[in-house]
Amino acid sequence: MYTVLVIDDSASMRRIIKDMINGIDEFEVIAEAVDAYDAREKIKEYEPDLVTIDINMPKMNGVTFLRNLMRLHPMPAVVISGESVRGNDIFDDGAVGFISKPESGEPMSSFAARIKENLLNLTFLLKRYTQKKPNPMKTVTSAKAKEIDRKIHPDEVIPSFPARLGGSKVIAIGSSTGGVESLLRVFNGLTNDLPPILITQHIPYGFSKSFADRLNNSSKLTVHEATDGMILEKGHAYLAPGNMHLTIEKCSAGYRTKLLDTVKVSHHRPSVDVLFRSVNNVVGSGAMAVMMTGMGDDGSIAMKELHDNGAYTIAQNEESCVVFGMPAKAIQKGAVKDIVHLNDIAQYIIDFSKGKIR
Repeated sequence: MYTVLVIDDSASMRRIIKDMINGIDEFEVIAEAVDAYDAREKIKEYEPDLVTIDINMPKMNGVTFLRNLMRLHPMPAVVISGESVRGNDIFDDGAVGFISKPESGEPMSSFAARIKENLLNLTFLLKRYTQKKPNPMKTVTSAKAKEIDRKIHPDEVIPSFPARLGGSKVIAIGSSTGGVESLLRVFNGLTNDLPPILITQHIPYGFSKSFADRLNNSSKLTVHEATDGMILEKGHAYLAPGNMHLTIEKCSAGYRTKLLDTVKVSHHRPSVDVLFRSVNNVVGSGAMAVMMTGMGDDGSIAMKELHDNGAYTIAQNEESCVVFGMPAKAIQKGAVKDIVHLNDIAQYIIDFSKGKIR
């Protein structure tokens, strides 16, 4: 059963949508919200699998809320609105579906059919999203569950065997909360002649492919959702797929991707620590590591190893971060050479690739 949060300022429309969704096998409306701020609290409380969003709402319009949702808490969202003219635009903002509200004189059965068709077409995505989604409503009781929930050190997934001599240049980027929009801004400023770029962004399972496509469309680089065994190429970037660690290994052609379906590290899979340690093991001092906005401390352990091994490391500054957690932890550990504003990160990457900075 997939749970749904219905967001609409109209009580009658919420009731109509709720009844129609509850009439679909596999779907249940778990809560309703009257505006974006109410929705924010309901998402925290109920952790729904899907939200439906109206565009015309008080306090904050649905488009702004959708953009904020994709930036801070990416999850499946379907827009249900009378503004059909925005049908194409909302997909660029991160929606996975659009359903137009009934026009004057249109039978409700037609509206119900549109809702049913749209939601049933999304079950493949929802299955992927919910497959590994944690359920905060359940209390962890079993020893096995407690073991999975404990904080795993990167040593338990990938041993540290740092390369002392720098290999061919590789750039590794780690980010979490706020990273989606921040990465889009960085990639918009990059050129297509850079060394391979590897990215670990904490993103839910099922969303990494669409985010890789968004990065690709906003950049001169060719951006892929990483698959196992991809040869790293100049002018290309590789995004860790949701729910898989991204690492690299040496091969006859240089470097290639290696995905690991193992336990979470620092409560995350993909983990920045796993990516950074892999890059340190394989590339060593030839690498550049970039720590961007995010909550928690993922990446700080391996970034310190990169820094101590002679790699060039930078962190996003507090002013330009949505959450100054991951960069702050890396700075506190002495893992960062330069602290950089978001607007300048692209130029630092370009300068590193040309040998202007180390």
